[in-house]
Amino acid sequence: MSIFLDSSALIAGVISENGAAHVLLQLGETESVSLTISKFVFNETTRSIGRKSPENLANVQKEIEKAKIVIAQDPSQEEIQANLYLMDDPDDVPVLLAAIKAKVDYLATHDHKHFLNDPKVAEKAGLKIGTPGDVLAWIRENLNLQ
Repeated sequence: MSIFLDSSALIAGVISENGAAHVLLQLGETESVSLTISKFVFNETTRSIGRKSPENLANVQKEIEKAKIVIAQDPSQEEIQANLYLMDDPDDVPVLLAAIKAKVDYLATHDHKHFLNDPKVAEKAGLKIGTPGDVLAWIRENLNLQ
């Protein structure tokens, strides 16, 4: 199973050792799942952690390496412009497109406003989008069906 983490999920996984996002990172460590972010997500994550929790900045790269997270290329500006219809917030289109291009099973996010509260985003993208907790539940369901 493959999961794309947006910056909110990656930040939660790095900062908290108790939450579902951290469990996803642990599953990446054991190669039970494949985790992907984009360069955009990496930059957004380091910028945000540097501003809000600078003591955790060194942990970002360490967790990415430990969890064997793949850093995918960002979509081009042309691709972004051509796909602005996918969601209301143009700033999150690069994240959504990177997840689509990575052909992941799930997109994990804590962004309710732009991703979770608008089911049309998941429908248009052809992705299952949920919180890290949702993604863990979907993984469990998938394992129980096998």
